[in-house]
Amino acid sequence: MKTSIKAALLLSLSLLALPGQAERIKDLASIAGVRNNQLLGYGLVVGLDGSGDQTTQTPFTVQSVISMLQQLGVNLPQGGSQLQLKNVAAVMVTASLPPFAQPGQTLDITVSSMGNAKSLRGGTLLMTPLKGADGQVYGMAQGNVLVGGVGVQAGGGAGGGGSSLTVNHLSVGKISGGATVERAVATNLGEGNMIKLELNNADFATASRVVEAINDKYGAGIAYALDSRVIRVQAPSGSDQRVSFIGTLQDMNVNPAEQPAKVIMNARTGSVVMNRAVTLDTCAISHGNLSVSVNADTQVSQPNPLSGGRTVVTQNPQVGIKADGGKVMMVKGGASLAEVVKALNAIGATPQDLLSILQAMKAAGSLRAELEII
Repeated sequence: MKTSIKAALLLSLSLLALPGQAERIKDLASIAGVRNNQLLGYGLVVGLDGSGDQTTQTPFTVQSVISMLQQLGVNLPQGGSQLQLKNVAAVMVTASLPPFAQPGQTLDITVSSMGNAKSLRGGTLLMTPLKGADGQVYGMAQGNVLVGGVGVQAGGGAGGGGSSLTVNHLSVGKISGGATVERAVATNLGEGNMIKLELNNADFATASRVVEAINDKYGAGIAYALDSRVIRVQAPSGSDQRVSFIGTLQDMNVNPAEQPAKVIMNARTGSVVMNRAVTLDTCAISHGNLSVSVNADTQVSQPNPLSGGRTVVTQNPQVGIKADGGKVMMVKGGASLAEVVKALNAIGATPQDLLSILQAMKAAGSLRAELEII
């Protein structure tokens, strides 16, 4: 298994060494002003099978239910705040409003429990207004919550033992088309007859190549770069002609500049990703496995009951350290990515070991790449 994992890692990283190919401007840049807008709402999910919030610990759920009932003309007697509800859960509803969305269109929404509900499975979201950052309501959400998981809990009887089994996450669900757009967001697509292209990754060389490609196709002076990210392009004034022009513009192919050498490491999962520009200076790598085991030896001294003594429990920790013989690997200066991965695999480095090795090489000045830990 360990060998196959390393082989897969070497193969996937070697694929990155292929020469760069032309990419569409659509994949390299976005149009300024054409963006998604985040929506947020607070609501209630009802109809749960006893898996809702424990209202004694989530008073806001009871307050929300009382407020909703009052709006529907139901007045609760004094002491209504002591309601014990099991089939209701307070949730936060999130959605993304795409550009140019018009009233009447539907959106997919995500429903997330904000209390201590065990599951939202089988619940129904009541009508929830969705607001934008400006406090205005842009959508209304309602529908049956779909939870992609299941939870099973055995009883505390003779065979159950109180065991439980949970598959996937039960406190978050989705509703496809669960929200209706109520208000459109005004989008200023360009200023006059100008639009702006914003590169996803700021790069002077890529910006220059995009400008050159556009001017070669439409004529000199049509496009010019403001900086390493923003490119201004002259577009037709008419809306129909402008849409056609932007569609053709986004389908143009450009060879982006090679990205700087970079190594991305995920300290939590041990994932290491390097692009093809990563090289090494001459260095020696030493790798050895160190195992530390801690065992607690519990001893119980039981005195004579007639003496009136107390039972004493003592812990005697035992620490063992085992160091295996390591290897020393010499790496030539200017080594390519394939040689780097091959050298690290040759000394038996696991993904977690690579984190420490690459950090040490960067500190020693041998790693010719930017090191980013996420």
